[in-house]
Amino acid sequence: MDSPPLYLPLLLLTSLPTLWQGAGAQSLFTIDSVTLKLDPSGEVTSGTFMDLNCEVSVSHHQSHPLTHSFNFLRDDVLVYSKNTTEPAVLHQLTPARAANSGTYKCQVIVQDKSKGSSTHRLTITGLQTPVLQVTSQILFEGDEVAATCSAPDESGSLLFHFYQDQEKIKQVRASGNSVGTRLELKHAGDKHLRCYFETTMLPDAGRSNNSNTVKVMVKELFSKPVLVMKPREVFEIERFTLNCDTDRYSHERINIGDVKYSLFRNQVLLTSGGNYTATAHPSLNGNYSCQAQALGRGQTKKIFKNSTQIVLKAKVPVSVPLLSVVGGRLILGKPFQLQCQSDNGSLPITYTLLSPHRQAEFRVVHSPWDLALFNITSIHRSSDIHSFSCKAENNPSQPYMESSGYHLRRTATIIEPVSRPVLTLTPKMGDVAEGEDLTLTCTVQRGTPPITYTWYHTKGALPLVSKTTNDMRLSHLVQGVSREHGGRYYCITNNPSKDSQRSAMVTVGVKLAGWKKGLIAAFCILLTVSLIIIIILVKKCLLPFRRERTVELSVKPASTKTDKTLRLTHGEVNEAANVTPGVMGRSVWSDHVSGSESDDQTREETEVPEPQYTEVHPQEVDPTRAPVKKGTDTVYSEVRNSNQARLS
Repeated sequence: MDSPPLYLPLLLLTSLPTLWQGAGAQSLFTIDSVTLKLDPSGEVTSGTFMDLNCEVSVSHHQSHPLTHSFNFLRDDVLVYSKNTTEPAVLHQLTPARAANSGTYKCQVIVQDKSKGSSTHRLTITGLQTPVLQVTSQILFEGDEVAATCSAPDESGSLLFHFYQDQEKIKQVRASGNSVGTRLELKHAGDKHLRCYFETTMLPDAGRSNNSNTVKVMVKELFSKPVLVMKPREVFEIERFTLNCDTDRYSHERINIGDVKYSLFRNQVLLTSGGNYTATAHPSLNGNYSCQAQALGRGQTKKIFKNSTQIVLKAKVPVSVPLLSVVGGRLILGKPFQLQCQSDNGSLPITYTLLSPHRQAEFRVVHSPWDLALFNITSIHRSSDIHSFSCKAENNPSQPYMESSGYHLRRTATIIEPVSRPVLTLTPKMGDVAEGEDLTLTCTVQRGTPPITYTWYHTKGALPLVSKTTNDMRLSHLVQGVSREHGGRYYCITNNPSKDSQRSAMVTVGVKLAGWKKGLIAAFCILLTVSLIIIIILVKKCLLPFRRERTVELSVKPASTKTDKTLRLTHGEVNEAANVTPGVMGRSVWSDHVSGSESDDQTREETEVPEPQYTEVHPQEVDPTRAPVKKGTDTVYSEVRNSNQARLS
């Protein structure tokens, strides 16, 4: 069975007078209504003045007034009660705080009857700003100061927080609205103290504002120790020293001998004391610090102070640098880059590129992603790469490390561009007969293989063929040359240098094939023979006509000569009989003919329009005389002697 509400006993006690009064009389009244009003209502901020007004309406027929018992409940807990004959009671929150938040209700009891109002929710946001007080505002390191933080208008269980500047130094839980405690201030200087609180019963209320700030001056018991390393930068296998010391202390509260020192590496005790000497080694690299501690007079706790850390990382001496070609290859005659780099060595490292034919160049590398790159205009021989050298240094007290470029020919690819090619032909004269083979040979004197050879014919824009080989010469065979293969040819070469070289042009002449020449010769011979045969046939056809003409000439009378006499000797007649058929067509009987007239017969005919003839009397053939032949014809002639000619 549930226990009765806590407020019922209190209600019974407050209603006893009313019950006693009505014991002798019959109760003749009715509680009509009970009303609760909150002003302001709902949600208000902390510090607001609140009015809670409860009114009751009772109907009765009694001559004397009735006594009303007004009870104000928050979350069913009685927070205020009042007995009065008045029909209304005012309950004030002056001011309202977060602890006053809750659900309110008004319960009115009249004699043996009671009635409650409807409930109202009241939310108080924010908390009272606390007040901080200290007993002393001047003290030494390690001293404690008494401090009190209070919120007099708050109620309930409170949790107080204390801060030194931005550092939380303590928290205290209290059942009341105030708490007192002692605060230890560890560091010297001006300190600013403050506090705030939270209501544990109302976590939604949040935290209060910060209290007022109290300034406290803390005097230094001894200064912060200083750790010094010499030398500040140390290379491996070099000696270094660590020293820890404090330069200020309070003579009133401490002696200098009371300060003790300890050295730590990576927060592990290295040595008790303020001095340490060792040889730099990778195993000793780390974070070094020192700690000073002392107990002032009248204090119960030691003061500890730590120095600023020193990072010891022994520098590594630079190793012999390596000289390399950027990209792993270079082309003779073209710009390239050299890189100088050491595998080991602490930064910064100074690299110097040396060459007999150029000024020394310097590059300082400060970070791991920096590179010591040197721009080289060009070299023209592979052996020129040996002239470069590089030195590196990162410690002025140690000698520099140097390397040469002799290994570059092994580690880098050096490409020599191809020389201008020479195109030669086979047959060498450049004239080739149709149907024969033509060989185009492209030759270079220098160049790094592989080399690509490409042949071109000027009659076409596209290459004839392209081949790649490691040889310094390559041939292209054109089989069965035709008339179209005649013309000009050239070749182009290139290699990984990407520089192309073009040969001079050569001309190829294509001759007729041998069988074509034979055919033409046979045709010419046949044509010649045919012409000869035709000429012979023509001569045979003309021979009878010429004989008839000769006879006519022999019998025709001649004109009378008065000044000249034609004389023909026997030899002249025979000579005339031996002339060619063409000459036979002309008259051989004429006046004396000079040698010039016989050379130009055409001119003679034009100059002598009408030939003169001398009568010739034929004689009988002398059988003893031999015939005169011309070709296949036989001509018999007899001429009168000169005397007979004169007589006639």
